[in-house]
Amino acid sequence: MNFDHSDKVKTLLAQLEAFMDRHIYPAERAHDDWVDDPAHLWQHWPGLDALKAEARAQGLWNLFLPHEYGAISPGLTNLEYAPLAELMGRVPWSAEVFNCAAPDTGNMEVLARYGSAEQQAQWLQPLLAGAIRSAYVMTEPQVASSDATNVALRIDDDGDHLVLNGRKWWISGVMDPRCTLLLVMGRHQQEASRHQQHSTVIVPRDTPGLAIVRNQKVFGRYNSPGGEAELRFDNVRVPKSNLILGPGRGFEIAQGRLGPGRIHHCMRSIGQAQRALETMCRRVDSRTAFGRKLAEQGSIRQDVARSFCEIEQARLLTLKAADMMDKHGNKVAKDLIAAIKVVAPSMAQTVIDRAIQAHGGMGVSDDTELAYFWSINRFVRIADGPDEVHMAQLGRQKIAELAALPARGRSPADASGVAPAHPAGTAGATVTRPAGAC
Repeated sequence: MNFDHSDKVKTLLAQLEAFMDRHIYPAERAHDDWVDDPAHLWQHWPGLDALKAEARAQGLWNLFLPHEYGAISPGLTNLEYAPLAELMGRVPWSAEVFNCAAPDTGNMEVLARYGSAEQQAQWLQPLLAGAIRSAYVMTEPQVASSDATNVALRIDDDGDHLVLNGRKWWISGVMDPRCTLLLVMGRHQQEASRHQQHSTVIVPRDTPGLAIVRNQKVFGRYNSPGGEAELRFDNVRVPKSNLILGPGRGFEIAQGRLGPGRIHHCMRSIGQAQRALETMCRRVDSRTAFGRKLAEQGSIRQDVARSFCEIEQARLLTLKAADMMDKHGNKVAKDLIAAIKVVAPSMAQTVIDRAIQAHGGMGVSDDTELAYFWSINRFVRIADGPDEVHMAQLGRQKIAELAALPARGRSPADASGVAPAHPAGTAGATVTRPAGAC
């Protein structure tokens, strides 16, 4: 793996950093105060559109799309995009400015990779232009949706139409008035094998029978304007032409969608951890307690050192996973993708928690970015598959892989706990070495 950024990436990083310094950081407080004001619930910040137009004019647009879609993006690999995602992650809402915000990114990848020409013309092009927003509809209240094969929303064939019935929840982005497109995963092929039962269907947001049951807060926040919500599908009818890829391909689509998305999540988490560490260092270098700077306290220095080490480890592991995806595909890289999805948000949560502690009461307020960063990463440990699922799958894979390797070194004891006998003539034999040998 080459750790040096290409000239193309260096140029984009410099452009992006300058844009963040000039436009994003100075607007951060104004943006947050607007979206947190109950009077503006489900309204996007008025300054957003001008920033999006400026980013697009500078070519900082659709940066996430991989190289095979280079005609409508800068054509970056996962490895090339990773440092850009980290930089955007330092201000979570900034990703939308560059048309790189979830869940739109994953939905655009699905439509670009699997959508028909008609689906791409109707839905992908407006998403690529940033004219609309979208939601990915998978998780359900009645079943453990961490196992995607449990998803039970029913999709039935009815002539030239599909009929959807069921409930979904924790659907991010659906409260935004600009959200006009839902990609819905449901059980379609009832008698098929376990991984061929589900399909993914395009459902326009205004389709009759689709209702919002309630808004769902995350750690007390509405996360306006997109939010999270519980939905009900009551005989929702859409044309069969809205089926993506084909019947029974929903699980395949979900797996293809989540791989790159997990890398994006992880790099944004690393960006938040890095910013938290920088915020912490400035704080402890400026505060005095009991006659000494906080920065002179041994425990503080250890927290900073540990945090630096953990951020570097997570960053390198994420870059390795991205590189493996680029060279060999998501399936081959699945162990690294699972590993970094476990490591990165947990690491970020730990680093951010240390920074909160160093700030005292200020750390748990909204006077800094820290409390919000902590809640984001606690949520990310559940989003796109909880830690336990990734660890269970990774553990199973590694046991099978490593147990199949030939044993090396000492001979293991047998089931009785007694080591196998040495070959005849070797046990207890005296070994003669040449003179001077150690």
